[in-house]
Amino acid sequence: MASAPRSTPKPAEKPRAWQRMLSGRRLDLLDPSPLDIEIEDIAHGLARVARWNGQTIGAHAFSVAQHSLLVEEICRKLAPEWDKKRRLLALLHDAPEYVIGDMISPFKAALGLDYKAFEAKLEAAIHLRFGLPAHPPAVVKGVIKRADIICAYFEATQLAGFSEAEAKRFFGAPPRGLKLKLTPKPTGEVQEAFLKRFRSLLDPA
Repeated sequence: MASAPRSTPKPAEKPRAWQRMLSGRRLDLLDPSPLDIEIEDIAHGLARVARWNGQTIGAHAFSVAQHSLLVEEICRKLAPEWDKKRRLLALLHDAPEYVIGDMISPFKAALGLDYKAFEAKLEAAIHLRFGLPAHPPAVVKGVIKRADIICAYFEATQLAGFSEAEAKRFFGAPPRGLKLKLTPKPTGEVQEAFLKRFRSLLDPA
C-alpha cells in the first residue's frame, strides 16, 4: 500500500518586529528609520514610562519625560555655552525608552552588549530624524551623562527612598550649590512641557 505523500511544512513566520505608534507610524525595531519617528510619539511614550520601575513616592509616577527635562536643565548649568543642538541632544538622551521602556541599570548589565547595540541604533535614528549627529561627540555625551547621574542622585534621595549616604555611594555627590526639588507631575502636563521644550530647542532663532 502506497504511503500518503508528505506535505511540505510551511515556513515559520517571522515574529513581528515593528510597533504601531499612535501617529500611525510603524517603527521597525530591528531597522528603525528616521522617517518613522515622530516627536509626538516620543513625548507620549516618555511621559508614560516610569523611572525606577515605578518605585517612587507621590500621586504620579516620575516619568522619563520629566527626568529628561531636568537633565537638559542641569546641562544648561554645567555647560552654559552650549547651543540649541547640544541641549536638544540632552533632552533626547533617553528618547529610545519611548519604545523599549526604562530598564534599570542592573537589568541592562545582565542583558549585555546586544541591548546596548539595539538602543544605539534606535538612538541614531532619532537623532537623524531631528537633524542631530547620529553619534554625538564624546565630550557632549560626557556632560549629558554627568547631568543624568546628578539627576539620579536627587531622584534617589527625594523619590526612591535612598539615604544620602547610599545615593552618594552609587551616584556621587552633586556639585555644591546645585539643588533640585522634585515633585512627580501628571502625565499630560509633563507631555506638553516636553513638547514645548523640544520645539523651543528645534527653533533656530
